[in-house]
Amino acid sequence: MTAIRELGILIALAVVVAVTTVVNPLFLSGQGIRDLLLNACLVALLTVGQTMVVITRNVDLSVGSVLGLSAFITADTFAVNPVLAIVVGIAVGALCGLFNGALVGLGKVPSLVVTLGTLSVFRGLDFMWAHGRQINAANLPDGFLALGSGSVLGVPYLVIITLIVLAIAALHLGSYRSGRELYAIGSNPEAAVLAGIPVGRRVFTTFLVSGTVAGLAGVLAVARYGTVDATVGTGLELQVISAVVVGGVAIFGGSGTVAGAALGALLLSTIGSALEVVHIAQFWQQAITGALLIAAIALDRGVALRVAARLRRQSRGVSA
Repeated sequence: MTAIRELGILIALAVVVAVTTVVNPLFLSGQGIRDLLLNACLVALLTVGQTMVVITRNVDLSVGSVLGLSAFITADTFAVNPVLAIVVGIAVGALCGLFNGALVGLGKVPSLVVTLGTLSVFRGLDFMWAHGRQINAANLPDGFLALGSGSVLGVPYLVIITLIVLAIAALHLGSYRSGRELYAIGSNPEAAVLAGIPVGRRVFTTFLVSGTVAGLAGVLAVARYGTVDATVGTGLELQVISAVVVGGVAIFGGSGTVAGAALGALLLSTIGSALEVVHIAQFWQQAITGALLIAAIALDRGVALRVAARLRRQSRGVSA
C-alpha cells in the first residue's frame, strides 16, 4: 500500500511539472529544479521527525514553533560565538523535543493536547527572546550564509543535508529493532506493551528526534533566508503534517516511510510553485493542501476498515 501511494505521488508530481512546464518552459530549467528542491528542503527535513512520531500514533504540532525558536536563538548567538551558535540552535530543538516527549511518552498525556499547548509556549518564548528585534543577513557570517545558497557539483548543501538525514532515518526504521518497534506501537499500543516493547521510552525518543530535527531545520532556515524574526516557521506544522500524511504515513499509526513523507513535501512544494507560475492566488495552495490532507486521511481510514473486515471474515472462517 505504501509503495503504491509513493508511486502515485511520483505520477502526480510528474503531471504537475509537465503541465506547468507547458505554461512556462523555464519551470523545468536548471535553476527551476534547484528552486523546487530548496523550497521543499525544510519541510522535507521536518517530516523525518514527524514521520517517526505519527508512526507511533501520535502527532507533533509544535515543529513550526520549535524551528522558529531555534532559528532566532541561532541567529542571535552568532554575535557571541559563530561555532557555538549552530550547536545551541540544535540543542534548543532537542530540549523542546525532550519536554514534549517527557509529557507524552512518560507522562502519558495525549500528544495532541501537549503539542497544541507547546506550539503556543515555544512561540511565546520566541517572541519574548526576540523582543521585537529582527536579525538580518548583514549580521551573519558569509560562510554560514553560503550553507543556504552554496552547492557541491550543482547539488545545494541543503539538499545534501536533507538527504543524509532522510537516509539515516530510513535505515533506522527499516533495519534496527528500535525502529521496527515504532510500527508495532502504532499498529497496536496495547499489544506492543504485552510484547515487552518499552512504549513510553520509544515514544519519548520519537519526540526527542522530532525536536532535534526541527532545531537543525531552524539553523538551516537562518542560512537559507538570512533574515530572522519571531514569526519564522509560523503555520509550518500544517505543511509538515500534510506532507507526512499525503506521503503515505497513516495518521492512525503503524505504517509509512520517511521517503514517502519527503515525496509528499516535494509534491506540495511543487504545487505551490506551480500555482505561482500560473498566477493563481495563494489561497488555493492552502485549499489544495487541506483537500489532499483530507483525501489521504479518508483513504487511510478506508483501507484500515477493509483490512479489519477481512481479518474478521478470516477469523470466522478459522473458528468455523
